[in-house]
Amino acid sequence: MTRDKNRHQDIYKLIGLNIRKQRKIIGISQEELAFRLQSARNYIGCIERGEKQPSLPFLIDIADILNIEVYKLFKSPD
Repeated sequence: MTRDKNRHQDIYKLIGLNIRKQRKIIGISQEELAFRLQSARNYIGCIERGEKQPSLPFLIDIADILNIEVYKLFKSPD
């Protein structure tokens, strides 16, 4: 179970890093992203650090705002 939990945490950290990277590429703040998602800025920060586990529909909404396909949030950097 611990091994699976660690794997899940690694995936959420990867998702968070990809969100942060793309957010910075398009030049919006955590606050702006949160506003567009009708969410709290600190929640976006927790997602970007891999501390929170957003739902798939929420990830789709994030990807739409960031102008990327949702699967790219799960990709390891090249």
